[in-house]
Amino acid sequence: MRRYVLTGAPGAGKTSIARALRQRGFPVVDEAATDVIAAEQARGVAQPWAEPGFVEAVARLQRRRRIAESRGPVQVHDRSPLCTLALAEYLGHPIGPELATELAQARREAIYERPVFLVGSLGFVTRTAARRINLADALAFGRLHARVYAEHGHELVDVPPGPVAQRAAFVAAHLNPR
Repeated sequence: MRRYVLTGAPGAGKTSIARALRQRGFPVVDEAATDVIAAEQARGVAQPWAEPGFVEAVARLQRRRRIAESRGPVQVHDRSPLCTLALAEYLGHPIGPELATELAQARREAIYERPVFLVGSLGFVTRTAARRINLADALAFGRLHARVYAEHGHELVDVPPGPVAQRAAFVAAHLNPR
């Protein structure tokens, strides 16, 4: 199975592209951090990303989703453990054993394809309960993702800003089975 990753700044449109790709028939592994945040906020934790176990919870959910979604020759991931590594660095959290295991396995088994889709910023960030970041910080966080992927040997494929359908078509053109 070839697993491709969508990465980039918060609010850049990765999840919208992933949904459009799912509508085109591509299996998609949903982003985990937003769901971890929502679950914790539902339990009354206002800022789950500030909690010590947050990064590990994201890595754990990413792993479960990767394993559960195993159909088709191609899979699209709305973020990956390297995004979680960037998140840990951004938040100042240590790399725990679950994230370390996921990173080692991804490297050892080449789980994710070398090309990674770096989704360009739309020039604004829509704040949500999970996304409380301003544009300048989101752009810096996006650059951190680009650096982390490059440092781990991935080739960044820039997905320029534009309508969702156009961006999804751009990505889909790179996903056709060999």
